Amino acid sequence: MSADTKLIARINYHVSFMVAVELQQVTKLFGRFAALRSVSAEFSSGRCYAIFGENGAGKSTLLRVIAGLAHPTSGKIIFSGPQETLRHRIGYVAHASMLYDEFSAMENLRYFGALYGIKDEQKFAAAIRTVGLDPKLERRAGDYSQGMRQRLSLARMLMHDPEILLLDEPFSNLDVTSARDISTLIGKLRDAGKTILVVTHQVSNVAGVADHSLLFSQGQLLRCESGIAAAGPGTPDTSSGEGVAR
Repeated sequence: MSADTKLIARINYHVSFMVAVELQQVTKLFGRFAALRSVSAEFSSGRCYAIFGENGAGKSTLLRVIAGLAHPTSGKIIFSGPQETLRHRIGYVAHASMLYDEFSAMENLRYFGALYGIKDEQKFAAAIRTVGLDPKLERRAGDYSQGMRQRLSLARMLMHDPEILLLDEPFSNLDVTSARDISTLIGKLRDAGKTILVVTHQVSNVAGVADHSLLFSQGQLLRCESGIAAAGPGTPDTSSGEGVAR
């Protein structure tokens, strides 16, 4: 495929799946470096999208521009629903946990909840239980295992019940059991009508939940396929789980 080829990822969705996010020829430049090059795609509610590609392909930048953490150099991002509530309708989990190590799980959610104007202790506790943690646990997040930290990051994302979920490498450094639990949670959230984008190198962890997959390379969208087909047979899968913390 030539460098100037522009691929529009359009999938024939069932009529019950509303397009939640649409990208129109989105380009993101960092100086002379093009992190995204004329990317056009649609993402629907109740669907999970696996985002594949080598390091530096533009996967994380894609999530950041959708989350509003980076502004496109050119192109448009169109969201369904009222724009004034957009901030509350997007949930984002970065590759780094972004937790406060000196706080407990509840204290972390109280802090981040204040940024959204949320003070409901029951919402915090419910989000923590949803990811399989105990809201009564007073242990500092800094003492959590990697799997527990990842779960708490997901709880932070879920506490305001966003419609669009953006997950950057949620299976990184997890053992097989923890990765399977998070994959199961992603499936439940998709079935609840969420729009979910998952950036991952670990193909097998999204095999059971991804409705569609996109393959990026050098900032370009190369393929968009059903299931995990965009990964291709040669895509490495680093989800063995050996030597990682639960």
